[in-house]
Amino acid sequence: MEYKNILLEKEGKVAVITINRPEVRNALNGETVEELLSALKTVEKDQDVGVLIFTGKGEKAFAAGADINQLTKRESMDAFATDSMSDIYRKIENSRLATIAAINGYALGGGFELALSCDIRIASENVKLGLPELNLGVIPGAGGTQRLMRILGKGMALDMMLTGEFLIASEAKQFGLVSKVVAQEELLIAAKEKAERILQKGPLAVQMVKLSVNKGFDVDMDTGLAIETLAQAVLYGTEDKREGTQAFLDKRSAAFSGR
Repeated sequence: MEYKNILLEKEGKVAVITINRPEVRNALNGETVEELLSALKTVEKDQDVGVLIFTGKGEKAFAAGADINQLTKRESMDAFATDSMSDIYRKIENSRLATIAAINGYALGGGFELALSCDIRIASENVKLGLPELNLGVIPGAGGTQRLMRILGKGMALDMMLTGEFLIASEAKQFGLVSKVVAQEELLIAAKEKAERILQKGPLAVQMVKLSVNKGFDVDMDTGLAIETLAQAVLYGTEDKREGTQAFLDKRSAAFSGR
């Protein structure tokens, strides 16, 4: 697929998807969302890729929400459309890949929801994060009502959504929404450094720890522990486990094969 609204680049085992509509603060129109899904499928099929980074073109915005012109035309049944923004973000959350949002500038509405669907979020010093959908008479409908409260807690999430107030970088770090804040010029460098650390780990273990956390988050402790045990049982039988443990004993770097 030829992309008009995003850029897809690969550097070794790291893929970078850049939303490339800086003239409209990287707003997420329908065509851009379709391209995000296509790029995600392409990267997922590339077994050489282990980490996927999302970012926005320029310094002003990661993604400043949905395209309002298209939103005005939405009808009730459009909320249930296949491959909606909500569906795509769920695919990102459940991806076999470790995902990192390198957030530059404004991340609002659907843009913020994209960042929330990623495993790790790193922010530049000029970020502003928010879910202002209630100003338009709608709610955050791409996972925002669910993911934000699971990260921030119900009270803080409701505060952000009901008031439409933004969080700046220092507040986002304080509340655990982002794991690191860096200067704008260091943002992609920091994201790629984080990616390289992840790539040193067993790729199957990366997938299983994501599964254990995501599937265990909303269940009772016993069920969560059962999921963890089953994931560990799978890993105990892999070549990666044998290689990782032997490499530790040999005091060398492991050469994981993903098997």
